[in-house]
Amino acid sequence: MLDFSQNQKQFQKLTKPKAIIFDWDNTLVDTWPLIQLAINSTMEKFNRQPWSLQQVRDNIHKSMRDSFPEIFQQDWQQAGEIYRQSYQAINLNEIKFLAHSLDLIKTINQLNIKQFVVSNKIGLTLRKEIKKLAVEQYFFSMIGAFDANNDKPSSDPVELALLGSEIDLKNDVIWFIGDTIADVECAYNSNCQPIIYGHSGNQVSKTISDDIIKNGFKNNQIIPVYFDHLELINLLKNL
Repeated sequence: MLDFSQNQKQFQKLTKPKAIIFDWDNTLVDTWPLIQLAINSTMEKFNRQPWSLQQVRDNIHKSMRDSFPEIFQQDWQQAGEIYRQSYQAINLNEIKFLAHSLDLIKTINQLNIKQFVVSNKIGLTLRKEIKKLAVEQYFFSMIGAFDANNDKPSSDPVELALLGSEIDLKNDVIWFIGDTIADVECAYNSNCQPIIYGHSGNQVSKTISDDIIKNGFKNNQIIPVYFDHLELINLLKNL
């Protein structure tokens, strides 16, 4: 099993941020089962083999406009529409917070730290989910796929999210918390501090290589990792 001890030490050394940018899917809310259902509905329409939940976890991190052309080639737009309809048929009834994520959002608000969401989920769908869960008031902005010129890992959605916030990417401490390589790369491209949120059983997304865990992205600083939002709540209260 991969040793995360150095990453968790870096987590404990974090300094108080002026802003926190969150990924949405599987960082604050549990959507892997919903994504799997929508992916497999799409696969079925194209006579393709269904994906296991592990396959979905291991492969989904890019936005639709970046990933679907790789999977479906010239049919990607048709596949995207099938996926969108399948997902939107279930998401608002089924979406739920991950453990302690609502408490985390509220704690950050109490500490007067600005919060943002930058996701590779289609922006309109993202904002509907956030409204459904009644937390839109906690976020300065909520940016999803197709909102900016490019999606994560580009810095474009981060720059769009921060417009009008008085948060300075060059000078302010900004945390970017997410669970996949798209979040890590986006953080570095945006001059933010990447923080990896791991999953149950002390596991990190397989989209993030062992080398990145051990040595940092492009052999940069070791990336902080944590596995329970309670850890982050306690850290923030003591900064």
